Amino acid sequence: MLFRNLKMFAFTLAIVALVVGLYGCEKVTKVVDDAVIKPYTVNVGVIVSQTGKDADAYGLPMQRGFELALEEINNDMPGGLSITFSSKDDLSSEEGAIAAVQELVDEGVPAIVGIAISDYLEDAFPIAQEAGVVAFSSVSSAAGLSSIGDYVFRAGLAVDKIIPPGVMLTQAKLGYTNVAVIYDEEDTYSVSVKDELQKAFDANGVTVVASEAFKTNDTDFTAQLTNIMNLDPQPGALFIAGLSQEMTEIIKQTDTVGIPDTVHLIVPDLSNKEVQAAGAAVEGAITLTNWYSKSNIPGNQEFVQKYMDAHGIEAEPWAAQSYATLYILADAIVKAETKDAAGIRDALEQTMDFPTLLGNFSFDPNGEALYDPIILKVNGGVFEVYE
Repeated sequence: MLFRNLKMFAFTLAIVALVVGLYGCEKVTKVVDDAVIKPYTVNVGVIVSQTGKDADAYGLPMQRGFELALEEINNDMPGGLSITFSSKDDLSSEEGAIAAVQELVDEGVPAIVGIAISDYLEDAFPIAQEAGVVAFSSVSSAAGLSSIGDYVFRAGLAVDKIIPPGVMLTQAKLGYTNVAVIYDEEDTYSVSVKDELQKAFDANGVTVVASEAFKTNDTDFTAQLTNIMNLDPQPGALFIAGLSQEMTEIIKQTDTVGIPDTVHLIVPDLSNKEVQAAGAAVEGAITLTNWYSKSNIPGNQEFVQKYMDAHGIEAEPWAAQSYATLYILADAIVKAETKDAAGIRDALEQTMDFPTLLGNFSFDPNGEALYDPIILKVNGGVFEVYE
């Protein structure tokens, strides 16, 4: 009898030792009800502009946001998930984006994140859609691009969701009835902004007295701005629709040409990078945007501080959106309980009021982001909440 008890005691000790060992093993995350939940790894494709004209403004901030989220997810994500990246450079070009998506499809990744520029997404994401690979842009925001297919999702607010409330509020506060618009006629995002502005102006009784076009990579906007300057009466607001490089130069040249302060600058997606580069000319400008560094949304200030500690600079909206994107994707992968792209897509579609530093995040039926837009104003060279 004593021998049987000793054997039972030894067996019990062995089980305890096994359980303790399992808890300390890197290959097991937890033991619940005698069931061992093993970790699993999902390889996610990442496409950003690592080189070229879009790298500094968009691609590198996106990469930093993805990497910060990756570190946190792999350390803290419940459910045993870890993520690895297969990173590609879109070379700041449509051709580069197309090649990058095709490479990742050929590698067999179930999901791709990234691609900032709507022009690139428009041509590249159909490749992922046809292959049945989730394609989740953290930044692109031209209207309607998620209609490419059911594998396409976006974290940035599409311009048809951010422009109408922005026009309604700024028009009510500033009282403008006539406006001018300057936009990049070669860029999908800029044309989309111009089109959505026109719809919003029509809905709010605002007249467009000048619509001036330019081309991507133009550097001299004197002619267009002089035309606006010479309008009589002058418009109450000037809306600028362009990407970072051209946007910054236009803002600076409004000062050179002499556009008066009575013509309010309203610039969708203006970031701190352009504010710093444009100098005094940007003072008082209003932007319609997705994220605010000083927001007290849970987790936001922790993100801002970690980003500053890691990189020595203030976090950019594109970094914040990319950080949120990877968390949204990781949550969907855990809920899907599969590495299969179709399962991940189905779980993403069910995302509803998921807490992120952008706010409570949902997708509409087309895979477009839903959360509250933000309106900011430049005051003393920094952003403050306008409304």
